[in-house]
Amino acid sequence: MPTKDLLSKNINIYKQWEQYVKKGKLEKKALRNFIADSWIRSKNYGIDPFTEKVKIELNEKEINKRYEKFKPLLKTAKPFMNSLHKIVGNSGLLVRLTDKDGYVLECIGDMNLFDKYGSLNIYKGCNVKEEVIGTNAIGTALYTKKPVQVIGAEHFCKQYHGWSSSACPIRNNKGEIIGILSMTGPYEKVHSHTLGMIVASAEAIEKQLKLDLINKQLEIAIKHFHAIMESISDGLICINTRGIVTDINLFARKKLLLKEKDIIGKSIKNILFEDYSDRILKAIKKGRKFEEEEIYFKLKRGKKLLCIANITPINELSTNKLEGVVITFNEAKVIHSLVNKIVGAKARFKFNDILGESPQIKDVIELAKRCTMNDTTVLLKGESGTGKELFAQSIHNASLRKNKPFIFLNCGAIPRELVASELFGYVEGAFTGAKRGGHTGKFELADEGSIFLDEIGDMPLDAQTNLLRVLETREVVRVGGHEIIPVDVRVIAATHKDLEKEVELGNFRKDLYYRLNVMPINIPPLRERKEDIKLFIDYFIKKYSAKMNKKIEGIHDSFYRGMMSYNWPGNVRELQNVMQQIINIVDNGEILSYNNLPDYMKSNDMTESLGIKNKLLSLEEVEKITIERTVTEVDRNIALASRVLGISRSSLYRKIYKYGLQHVLK
Repeated sequence: MPTKDLLSKNINIYKQWEQYVKKGKLEKKALRNFIADSWIRSKNYGIDPFTEKVKIELNEKEINKRYEKFKPLLKTAKPFMNSLHKIVGNSGLLVRLTDKDGYVLECIGDMNLFDKYGSLNIYKGCNVKEEVIGTNAIGTALYTKKPVQVIGAEHFCKQYHGWSSSACPIRNNKGEIIGILSMTGPYEKVHSHTLGMIVASAEAIEKQLKLDLINKQLEIAIKHFHAIMESISDGLICINTRGIVTDINLFARKKLLLKEKDIIGKSIKNILFEDYSDRILKAIKKGRKFEEEEIYFKLKRGKKLLCIANITPINELSTNKLEGVVITFNEAKVIHSLVNKIVGAKARFKFNDILGESPQIKDVIELAKRCTMNDTTVLLKGESGTGKELFAQSIHNASLRKNKPFIFLNCGAIPRELVASELFGYVEGAFTGAKRGGHTGKFELADEGSIFLDEIGDMPLDAQTNLLRVLETREVVRVGGHEIIPVDVRVIAATHKDLEKEVELGNFRKDLYYRLNVMPINIPPLRERKEDIKLFIDYFIKKYSAKMNKKIEGIHDSFYRGMMSYNWPGNVRELQNVMQQIINIVDNGEILSYNNLPDYMKSNDMTESLGIKNKLLSLEEVEKITIERTVTEVDRNIALASRVLGISRSSLYRKIYKYGLQHVLK
C-alpha cells in the first residue's frame, strides 16, 4: 500500500491535472518541471486525456521487420529484462523495451494487470510516444533524452493514473538513443529505487552492446587476418618465445608439404636445419629483426628448400614485451625471378632482329635456330662486334626457356678474383668484404633459364674448374659454403679467341673446351658479308635520323662505295658507331656522300674507291676525278653536285673549266 504522503501527493497532482484538462489552468509550481512541460506538449498534440484506446500499432509483418532491425538490442537487453523481473518478483510488474521510435518490442511480466489498470498501448507493437498517449515515462524519456519516473496522476491520460513507470534511454557507441528500457506497475507498488534499477540495467545493456560490438569487430578482424594469411603469396609462420609454431598459412604448408597438425604446437626445429633454427631462436631472445635471410627448410625424405626469409619480432603493445616472431618467406628462385624482372634480366632480341641477306649469315641463322630445339650447350665464335650476344638472346627467345631469366656475364670485364663469386655466389664471411647474408650467383639467378658467358676465353683457370663441375653435375656450391644448390640452366658461351690455340698454350682447360664446344657457331665478320653493309647503312640512317630529328635528303653512291671499301675491323659495332657519328654532325637536308665519311676511312685505299688501282694520284688529279664522277652521277644537276661536294655552285663551275671538264655539262 502507498504511504499517506504519496497518496496525498497524488491527490494534489490529480487536482492539478483535472484543473488543467478541464479548465486549461496550470500551476507549474505544484508539479515537477518536466511533468508540467510534458502536459503542455500533450495538450498541444491534441491528445484526449480520457481516451481508452489509440489505434497506433504495428501489424505482425511490421513487428517482425522492427525485430530484425533491432535484433542486436533485443538479444542483449532480454537477459537483463528477465533478471529485472526476477529481482522485483514474478507478478505485479511489467518490464518493457521500446525502439527509438517508441514502439514496444518486448514486454515481460504479469499481463493480468491490463484488466485492472487498463491496457492503453502497453503491449507489443503499440506506440507509447508523447505524441500518441501523452505524458508517460517512456515517451517523456524519449523526448527529454533522460531517465524519467512518472507516478500516478502525473500521466496525461487518465487510464494511466493507476500506473507508475520508470524509464531510461539506451544509447549506442555513438551516443545515439536506440531504445528505452522501462518498468511499469500499479501505482501502489511504486518504489524510489525502481528508477535507479532501470538506469543501472540500461547502462549495463549499453556496456554489453559496446562489448558485443568490440567482440564482433575483433571476430571480423581475426577472420580478415586469417583470410589475408591464407591468401598471401608468401609463406608465414608465427612462433612464440619458446620457438613453438602457433600458426602457419596455406602457402607455407604447401611449400613445406605440411598439414597444420604436423607443425602447430611443435618446435620450429622440426622444419629448419639446426644453424637456421638457432639463429631464429637467438632473434627471439634478443628481439632482433632479420631481413632477406637465406634459410634452408627441411622437407620430407631429407630434401631441402632454399628460401629468402624476413624474421620480425612481435611485441605486446602496452608492455612492449616480446611475444614471439613472424617468419615470412618465399622460395629463393621465386625471389630471383622477381629480381631478374626488376633489373631487366630478359632477352630482348629475336632472330628477326638479325639483319643480313648474305648466304653466310643466313646459314649461321639457320644453324642457330636448330639449337633452339634442345638444351645443348652453344659456343658462339666470332670477332668482337659481330653480334654474338644478339645470337645468344635469339636462341634463348626461340627456346622453351623464353619466359625464364636470361643472365649475362662478361667474363673478361670483371676482376679475375671475382669471377667465381659472380658465377656461383658466396656465403656470409667467405672472404674479406663479403656482404652480410652472402650473395646469389649468376647460375642461381638463371635457374630454369639461360646464362650467357661472354668472353669465356678470359675466364681464370680456377673458375674454369668450377664451371666444368657445374656443367657436369648441374649443381652449384657457393664460394666459402658447403650447401649443394641444384640449378637447371642452359649455357651459351661466346669468345673472340681461338680456344683451341688457348688450350695448346695452357690458358684454357681442354676438358672444358670440349664440354662447351658441343654446338659451335661461327659468326662471320662484316668484311666477309659486304653485301649486307648497305642493309646496315639504311637501317642505322633510319634509326639515328629519327632519334636525332635529322632529315637526310639522299645517299650518294660514293657514300656506299666508301663504306663498302673499308675493312671494318670492328664489324657491325664499328659500323653502327660510324653511322651514329655521321648522322650526329650532318646538316639537315644534306645528301650523304664520300665526303661525310670519317677521315680514317677516306685514307684507306682511296684510289681503289675511285676506281683507279696501282697508281699514285696528286690532289688535283683526285679532285678532277671526283668532280667528274659526282656531276655524272647526279645527271648534271649542278646544285645537287655542289651540295654533295661541299662547295658553292660558282666554285664548282670554276673548277670544271679549270680541269677542262666542260663535257660533263652537255
